[in-house]
Amino acid sequence: MRKLTAFLTAPLLLAPALALAGSPIFDIARFDQDVKTLSSDEFEGRAPASAGEKKTIAFIEQRMKAAGLQPGGPGGKWTQDVPLLKSDIVGTPSLSLTIGGSARPLTQGEEIAVRAATNGQDRVDLKGVPLVFVGYAVKAPERGWDDFKGADLKGKIMVVLVNDPDFEGGEGDFGGKTMTYYGRWTYKYEEGARQGAAGVLVIHEYAPASYGWPTVKNSNTNTMFDIVRADPAAEHVPMEGWIQRDLAADLFKAAGLDFEAMKAAARKKDFKPVVLNATLDASYAVKAEKITSYNVLGRLPGKGHPNETVIYSAHWDHLGVGLPDAKGDRIYNGAKDNASGIAALIELGRAFAKQPRTDRSIVFLAVTAEEKGLLGSEYYGANPVYPLATTAGVINMDNILSEGKAKDYTISGVARLGLLDMLVAEGTKLGRTYVPDPRTETGGFYRSDHFPMAKQGVPAISFKPGTDLDNGGIERGKALGAAYTKDRYHQPADQWEAGWDLSNMLPDLTLLYNTGRTLADSRAWPEWSADAEFKAKRDETAAERK
Repeated sequence: MRKLTAFLTAPLLLAPALALAGSPIFDIARFDQDVKTLSSDEFEGRAPASAGEKKTIAFIEQRMKAAGLQPGGPGGKWTQDVPLLKSDIVGTPSLSLTIGGSARPLTQGEEIAVRAATNGQDRVDLKGVPLVFVGYAVKAPERGWDDFKGADLKGKIMVVLVNDPDFEGGEGDFGGKTMTYYGRWTYKYEEGARQGAAGVLVIHEYAPASYGWPTVKNSNTNTMFDIVRADPAAEHVPMEGWIQRDLAADLFKAAGLDFEAMKAAARKKDFKPVVLNATLDASYAVKAEKITSYNVLGRLPGKGHPNETVIYSAHWDHLGVGLPDAKGDRIYNGAKDNASGIAALIELGRAFAKQPRTDRSIVFLAVTAEEKGLLGSEYYGANPVYPLATTAGVINMDNILSEGKAKDYTISGVARLGLLDMLVAEGTKLGRTYVPDPRTETGGFYRSDHFPMAKQGVPAISFKPGTDLDNGGIERGKALGAAYTKDRYHQPADQWEAGWDLSNMLPDLTLLYNTGRTLADSRAWPEWSADAEFKAKRDETAAERK
C-alpha cells in the first residue's frame, strides 16, 4: 500500500460543507442510455469536423445543462474553440516497394497503412527513396543511447521497431516492460522529423504494440488531424505509416538479414543503422484545411475558493466512418471508447450538482481529437480556460466500462503523485484495492488525455477499471479485456450492447466522485514525487498556490 499524502503539500483538511453532503446518486440506466445514444449510427462515429461532431457537441451541452452544470467555456459558452489542421489522402495512394530489384505493389490498409501528411504538403511524391533500418529510433543521451550513430537519414525512409529497447530485454535504462515515451510511435515520427527523414515506417507486431493490425489500419487510413503549428514540418515527416511484420521480414531477407536477429541487435547500445536493399515509391494528393473543433466544458463554481479547480475529463471523439470490416460495417461507434467516459462525466456532473457546493470549483471537460493524438487536451493545456497553476488535479476517464464489478482498480501507466494517494485512500474506505497498471508495456500513461495536462505539471491520472472480477476473478477479467482489444478496440464492433454487465459503474463512479470531492473540499495541493519528470514544471508555479 502506498503511503498516504506522500506527495501532498498540506494536510487533507475538509471543508465543513462536506459533512453535509450525502452519498452521490447515480442512475446507471441513464448512463447506459447515454452510451447507447452517443455510440449509435446516427452519430457516425463522432469524428471531429463531421456531422457526427455537431450532434455530439449538442448532445453533451444539452445533457450538461440538464444535469445542472453551468457553461464552463470562455465567454460564458459551453465550448472552447480548438483550431486543427485536417488532412485527407485524396483517392487511393500509389504505393510500392522495390525489394532486391523486384517491384512489389502495396495495398493501403493491407501490407501498409500510410497516414495523410500533416506537415503542410498537398502532395507526397517519393521515387526510389532508400529504406534504412534504425532499430528503435531512440536518441536518449541521458540514457547513453543513440540508435543513429551519426548516420545521414535526410531524404530517406526510416524503418523502425515499435516500443523501446527494453521491451524484450535490451541493454538500456528504459524501464523493462514499462514503456517509456521513447517507445511510442508518436516519438518515432517526431524523431524522424528531427533527423530530416522523408518518412518513417513503424513495423507492427502485436505484443510490443499492444494491439492488432486492424487497429493500426483503422486508426491510420482515415482523416488525420493535428494542432495548427507555425512550422508543421519540424514535427512531421512527409510520410508516416506502419508496415506488417511479414513485409518487414521480406525487406530484411532481401538484404541478407534475419528479422529476429536484427531485432536482437537493436536491443544493444552498439547498434548502428543498416541500409536495406529496398526503395519505396509513394504518390498521392493530400487535401489539407484548417478547421475548428470543440472542447465542451461544464462547471460548478466553488463556494470558498472558486478560482481553484478540480477537473474531470474524457474525450468525446472516436474514429468516425472508415474502412469496412468483414461485415461491411464502416461506422466506428466507439461505445466503450469513449462514449462510456462521456456518459460517466455527465453522471458525475449531475451527482455533484445535486450535492452541496464544493469549496473549489469543479470542471467537467469533454475534449476533442483524442484519437488523433490527444489534441483537444493538448490545446487545453496550452490554452487553459482556468489557470493550471491553481488546478489542483485532473481525473481522466477513458473506456471506463469494465467487464463487471471488480475488487480492484488501477490507473494508466506508472505515476507517483499525491493524487494517486488520494484515490487509493478513498478506494480503501470502499473496500477496494489499488493495483499498479498490469500492462505498463502498452505505454498507457502517454495515450490518454491526462498526459498533456501532466506535461504542463498538473497532477493528473487516468482511471482504469479493475480486472479482478467478482464473477470469474483475474483470469476471466484478463481474458475478456484481451478479447476486447483483439476484436473490438478501434473497430466497428465497439458497439453498445443490450444487457451488458454494468455492475462496475456504481462502485467506480462512487470512487471517482469521492476522490474528486475530497480534493475539491480540501486545502491540499497534490504533488509529484521528487523524481517525477513533471515536478519541475509544477514547481515553476508553486508561488501561485496558497
